[in-house]
Amino acid sequence: MAASGPAAVDLSAALVMQPTGLADWVIVMPVALCIGLGAVLMMIRHRTRLHAPITIMGLCILVALDAVLLWRVASQGPFTMVMGRWLPPFGIAFTADLTGTVLALAGAIAALACAIYAARDCEDRERRYGFYPFMMLLMAGVTGAFLTGDIFNLYVWFEVLLISSFGLIVLGSTREQIDGALKYAVLNLLGTTLFLITVGYLYAIFGTLNMADIARKATALGPTAPLMTLASLFTLAFAMKAAAFPVNFWLPASYHTPKIVVSALFGGLLTKVGVYALLRVMVMLFPVQREELSFVIAVSAALTMILGAMGALAQNDLRRMLGYIVISGIGSIMAGVAIGTQAALSGAIFYALNSIVLMTALYLAIGHAARLGGAWTLSGLRGLYAGAPWFSAMVLVLFFAGAGLPPFSGFWPKAMLTKSAIDIGAWWLAASILISGFIITIALGRAFLLCFWKPAAPEMSRPARAPLASASGRPPSMMPVAALTLLIVVAGLFPEPLMKISQSAAQTLGDPSAYIRSVFPQGALR
Repeated sequence: MAASGPAAVDLSAALVMQPTGLADWVIVMPVALCIGLGAVLMMIRHRTRLHAPITIMGLCILVALDAVLLWRVASQGPFTMVMGRWLPPFGIAFTADLTGTVLALAGAIAALACAIYAARDCEDRERRYGFYPFMMLLMAGVTGAFLTGDIFNLYVWFEVLLISSFGLIVLGSTREQIDGALKYAVLNLLGTTLFLITVGYLYAIFGTLNMADIARKATALGPTAPLMTLASLFTLAFAMKAAAFPVNFWLPASYHTPKIVVSALFGGLLTKVGVYALLRVMVMLFPVQREELSFVIAVSAALTMILGAMGALAQNDLRRMLGYIVISGIGSIMAGVAIGTQAALSGAIFYALNSIVLMTALYLAIGHAARLGGAWTLSGLRGLYAGAPWFSAMVLVLFFAGAGLPPFSGFWPKAMLTKSAIDIGAWWLAASILISGFIITIALGRAFLLCFWKPAAPEMSRPARAPLASASGRPPSMMPVAALTLLIVVAGLFPEPLMKISQSAAQTLGDPSAYIRSVFPQGALR
């Protein structure tokens, strides 16, 4: 008797049977672009004159791709692409929602400004050592972290951006840079190690790493699983990444040591990836545990804001002052996480968007001021307004925005967060937001008065100072600073579009049903 043929296998239970639509590939194209350009730049590492134009062109394309991705998510809702045609939760998922895509777009804009600035700021030696390849790989890590739908791959993208940042922070190999890189590396490696251990613990409990799958299982497992322990470990790990109190001391010890364009990248982007991860995990995956930890997060937020502002007031070095302002801003975002209402979360997202653009612009502007004045300190810079009035006016706008004063973009998220704190009766947290803003106003006002407004001493009574050198012998172009300043002014005068996007993003975080349906369209809420 003839043997029967092999039984038919139903692949539809494990694989996506339809080919992926061309429009869905846009979700992975930003990451693929950054990795591909990083590889190309490595292959032409001896032709350093091509690095700047290739990178600038690539980042322009990245901005366009992120804008298309944001438009699609805003018009059609979250969507998912799974690698290797495996159905989730087996395949690695990229899931785009408003929170991730709008932060990815803001990060791409900041990186483009840094690349244009660096075209005349980076020396040929630094280009040969890999400034632009490291920059593109850093953007691959940042973009991947914002778009991934898998919590283990969130860790992977953290590692990609961390390794790239190690390469950027030691460019120049000065004693100060090596010291800053060591402090930066030790604390960040501790944070990523804690993150990895927690991810392993999470997998042992849930049996999955897909964020949408975790979100729909967390409620059912709540009474029987140690979710509070998981949430506490994730909070600590992401607080270390974001430089929140009491694990924030690594940032002011390291961010002032590399080239100013590297500091601008770090100050604008890296800490925001940490607070994004905190928003994604604590608000979307563990909302009950976030509520239980809200007081602890609020206390950490208040201390981060106040101590960051006081640290900024105590600095003589402008770069260290900006590092403390970055820390204080992280506290404001964490306050939104602690409050947890939709209004507070929208304020936190708005603040993160503003901080990405603002801190990048501030670092680049301070770098240009140092080029003009030949020093980095409040005691060394004088009379910049007399020699560069238009540039000084731009810096004043940036300082107003950094202090959260109207009518610039920094005012609106602080107002949203303060009102949200008052609405739930957390007067002390609202007071912390206002007090930290007041102290930062004093710190930035003092910096402007001493460095820009105060007349320079007569040449006969002070030693001559040559402008700091740049790659071309001239100060870098102010076009990126002017463009970022214009964005800040427009966002301050017309905040409604960003408010609407932030509110919609906060709603998706608080109610992840649409996010889950994009991953599991046939059974999202089972």
